[in-house]
This record gives sequence, structure tokens and C-alpha cells, in this order.
Amino acid sequence: MTQFTVNGEAVESGAPPETALLWVLREHLGLTGTKFGCGAGMCGTCTVHLDGQPAFSCLTQVGDVAGREVTTIEGLSADGDHPLQRAWVAEQVPQCGYCQSGQIMRAAALLNESPDADEGEIREAMSMNLCRCGTYNRIVRAVQRAAREA
Repeated sequence: MTQFTVNGEAVESGAPPETALLWVLREHLGLTGTKFGCGAGMCGTCTVHLDGQPAFSCLTQVGDVAGREVTTIEGLSADGDHPLQRAWVAEQVPQCGYCQSGQIMRAAALLNESPDADEGEIREAMSMNLCRCGTYNRIVRAVQRAAREA
């Protein structure tokens, strides 16, 4: 049994320790905001926060999160009113929308560490997450807006 915290709540998972955190979040805990992308840590669609740092949940084994804090897109804000979520809407970032939860989680980690990140820093940090629709310029504008309005 693996005990850890998800979005501020203590949880237990009986999944084998080598199970990907992504599947425990989605299938066992019903937190479907985190998406499966490539399964190889190359696209960032599955990005969550692990102790405040971005992590690929497809590559993180649930046994490795024992005693740690996991935050998913559902835990970013109680009502979807996080500055990044508001900025994402204002800048009309989503196109197909599939990668957006991972993008927002990556951006949130960046702004937590570097609230005054410049465009180059934003582009570098966000390069870990791919958007098949190519909305990268809108993503940068949304991160900049969120930083200004936070």
C-alpha cells in the first residue's frame, strides 16, 4: 500500500509499486484531468507536480511517491480560477485542448519558481511540453498574462 497526498488529501493506493502514477491518478482516483500522451516522457501531456516540481506521471512509479505531495490540474485551484487558467481562456490557447492540463501544470511550476520569467525562460521551460496544434505563441502570451495578473 502506497500512501501519498494528492491535491492536499491523503490517499492510499493498492496498485503495484511499479504502476505508473498516471494510471493511479486516472484509473484508481478518478482524476482524469491528467492525460496520457506518449508514455515515454517526451510530450509532457501527463505533467503533474511532485513536491511542487513538474514530473511526467507516465514515467513516475507510484511506489516512488510514497509520503510525497502530488498536485494535478484538478488541484491547481478549487474552482478553475487559477491565474493561468484565466489567462489560458483570455488568450484562447486551447485548440484541440488535449495537452492543456500538462501545459498549465508546467507553466504553474515555472511561475512558482520564477514569477518574472522572460519570454526566453518561458519558451525554454515550456519546451518540455509539446502541442500538436502549435499554439506555442498563445501559450507564451498566456504565461506572461498570468504572471502580470497574479
